[in-house]
Amino acid sequence: MEKGLNEEEIIKKYKKQRSENQKLGMQKKAERGELVARPPFGYNLVGGKLTPSQNWREVEDIFNEFLNEKVSLRKLAEKHSFSVNGLKKILTNFTYIGKIKFDGQVHEGSHQPLISSTLFNHVQNKLKNVLKSQQN
Repeated sequence: MEKGLNEEEIIKKYKKQRSENQKLGMQKKAERGELVARPPFGYNLVGGKLTPSQNWREVEDIFNEFLNEKVSLRKLAEKHSFSVNGLKKILTNFTYIGKIKFDGQVHEGSHQPLISSTLFNHVQNKLKNVLKSQQN
């Protein structure tokens, strides 16, 4: 045992260090452009690499429908069998433009984007306006 620490303090210190080490490992993974969580809808993890899954075009459809059609988040979510929160996660996920977001920082990903940055940015603007109007 460490001098001056009881068993409970040692366990607490160990858990904190382990947590910090895990976060550091995830940060380094993100900086290398690697995914640090499970693959988002439209991707599979193959040999440790994100690859488009068979349904990847549905991601593009969701973004285009949200941007170009007059449809509520609820209706669009229902159409694609998602919850509204699940749909919002898709619409705001940087992974779809070839980036990895971790701990508030966005890194260049090592995977293939499913949509263009232009489409993503237009959707972010519309989504911000839609959510703002729902609050009023």
